Amino acid sequence: EVQVVESGGGSVQAGGSLRLSCETSGQFTFSSTCMGWYRQAPGKEREAVAIIAEDGTTKYADSVKGRVIISKDNFKRTLYLQMTSLKPEDTAIYYCGRRGCWDRLRVLDVVDWGRGTQVTVAS
Repeated sequence: EVQVVESGGGSVQAGGSLRLSCETSGQFTFSSTCMGWYRQAPGKEREAVAIIAEDGTTKYADSVKGRVIISKDNFKRTLYLQMTSLKPEDTAIYYCGRRGCWDRLRVLDVVDWGRGTQVTVAS
């Protein structure tokens, strides 16, 4: 069974920073797995924020490019999302997902989801 658990969310002022973490466990080789961060704002569809390939190659949504960095620690089996210069429109539940290894920002590529962590950015 694959488990994905997010943490690190919270409430910050606009311009602030947060670092999200995603711990994984289960019968899969994390170092050769593609992962991603996704978010869902109230009343909106879930969208891809950033993805990382097994070799560390990254891709970002235009809305966050230059403000977030996705990274992973293969030894700890943990995925990270460092977010800076946060804006009120970044307010959402952020989800970590284990995904198929396609080079695209696509929610439907995710095969295992976490339960999410809330990020709230006040203006």
